[in-house]
Amino acid sequence: MGWREKEAAKLAGKKVLMVGAGGIGCELLKNIVLAGFKDIHVIDLDTIDVSNLNRQFLFRREHVGKSKAEVATAAGLRMAPDAEVKIIYDHDSIFSEKFNYEFFKQFTFVLNALDNKAARNHVNRMCMATRVPLIDGGTAGYLGQVYTMIRGVTECYECDPKPDNKKTFPGCTIRNTPSEHIHCTVWSKHVFNQLFGELDIDDDVSPDMEDEEANEKKSAAEGEEMMQSDEEKKDEGEKEKNDEGEEEKEKPSNTRAMAEESGYDAEKIFNKLFVDDIHYLLKMANLWKERRPPVPMPFGDLPTENPGTSVSTAAQIDPLQRVWSPAENGEEFKNAVESLRKRKAASSDGILTWDKDDEDGMRFVAACANIRAVIFGIQPKSLFEIKSMAGNIIPAIATTNAIIAGIMTVDALKIVAGEEKMLKSSIIVAKPNHRGMIVLSQPPEKPNASCTTCSSKREVTVRVNVEKMTVGTLRDKVLMEALKVEEPDVMEATTSKVIVSSEGGETDGLMGDVLSLHGLSMGGRLIVEDFAGDEPEMRVVVLQAAAFDEFTFEIVSDEKPEMKEEDKMSEEMGDMVTGKKRKTLDENDLLPFKKARLEEEDVPA
Repeated sequence: MGWREKEAAKLAGKKVLMVGAGGIGCELLKNIVLAGFKDIHVIDLDTIDVSNLNRQFLFRREHVGKSKAEVATAAGLRMAPDAEVKIIYDHDSIFSEKFNYEFFKQFTFVLNALDNKAARNHVNRMCMATRVPLIDGGTAGYLGQVYTMIRGVTECYECDPKPDNKKTFPGCTIRNTPSEHIHCTVWSKHVFNQLFGELDIDDDVSPDMEDEEANEKKSAAEGEEMMQSDEEKKDEGEKEKNDEGEEEKEKPSNTRAMAEESGYDAEKIFNKLFVDDIHYLLKMANLWKERRPPVPMPFGDLPTENPGTSVSTAAQIDPLQRVWSPAENGEEFKNAVESLRKRKAASSDGILTWDKDDEDGMRFVAACANIRAVIFGIQPKSLFEIKSMAGNIIPAIATTNAIIAGIMTVDALKIVAGEEKMLKSSIIVAKPNHRGMIVLSQPPEKPNASCTTCSSKREVTVRVNVEKMTVGTLRDKVLMEALKVEEPDVMEATTSKVIVSSEGGETDGLMGDVLSLHGLSMGGRLIVEDFAGDEPEMRVVVLQAAAFDEFTFEIVSDEKPEMKEEDKMSEEMGDMVTGKKRKTLDENDLLPFKKARLEEEDVPA
């Protein structure tokens, strides 16, 4: 048997799960097929958008609108070196109930090519529960990273909490004094929610009449000019006070109420947002002492050109790159309001959710943002640019995706070859180091002993119907009867919320709640302690089973902490899995692995 046959034999019978068939996923599927893997399962919920075609090379223009998983699978089969390769796909959410404990348990390893933290967390929990190695890759522009995670050997995705990198802005800036286009874009998303989404007090878009800057005390000179006789003050005070003696201030009308009263008349909504509310802002004179005051723009008086702008070459080629004139923004606003009004009326709950890939919602936000920008003297932007900002998008780079997919494939081959000791964490940095390297690697970190997902505890995996089983049933039937926990104290691991207390009366009011009300779904975790027993705390992994009734449950696994193969491997690896500095790396070479992990994002349409 030659070396080629020997290597192929190692891959025989190895089942691979690949989650995500986007930028990294396309490169990854091509790699693992050509590397010789013959049993591959692909999962992706997305459909192909025209903007994907510049870097997701398994897709063509005729595939736009089709399932990414389906088209990628067909492409993978076409490039398979022999007819023995089996690739199957699911156009479905990874959170689906069918992707349960038994489903994950069948794979040799899992490849993550996802673009959001929630899905990453879920796959990580399922892999840690089933002890299936997870190879996770992500990119953000020219940056990228690969982490391979093995239960008990390396840290898992949740060992190091990820900071929330979502940028926020002061409410008064968004509502009263925008100075950048992003402020207008954020405001416009709030307008969408006020008009068509679920009402939220934090999404109020009307001028903030309580702005501290607007209401600061007048200077002494201004005070002298505004001096009035006692009689005049008395008269004015009577006008400004209500029946309870409290001062009243004229406030702008409620946006949702006004829209509903007008039957969602686009022109009336437009004039409320961009004329009436602007007049209220102009009354707060203190805001405009050192700022350019906004200029109201009535719907019937919108300029047909953007002053001081010219059409770029990119805009001539791609309409999405062209900046709309105020008049065009007004027309886009009107058309979008009408479409969204009809959709809102047709929906069962009367609530629409904004999404960057929803054309009506995206055009509404773009038109709103540009009109507001012009009103405040800010340069308008193209639909492409606004979509990037509104969707918090970092443009994906095909080359970065290819590098990351290549590293993930190498790690997969190391796992199959039994060379886990050779695994490294890799990262692509923005600038070459002093050795001219942009791809750096170091041994992975050890597991976090306090991690609620992978730390060494007794772990019970249980299948229940979280929409029907109550907290009381979980306590009585699952914990006390089946698992012999005498006096359980139960905490939801992600939020640290106590849902069962051994102290009488503390959580009695929660006993009738179904588990889903407390954040439990597929892969949810509970930390359970027995107040009366000597057993250490255990972790309960909850899997959803929609076919079960309130009282039915199944104990899928019950693992007590012991020296497993992974733990022996971790000990053998010694300094290879320590997170300590390697002697071959100097201080500048060490990688920022404790910083937020990167996530691949889709480039906007």
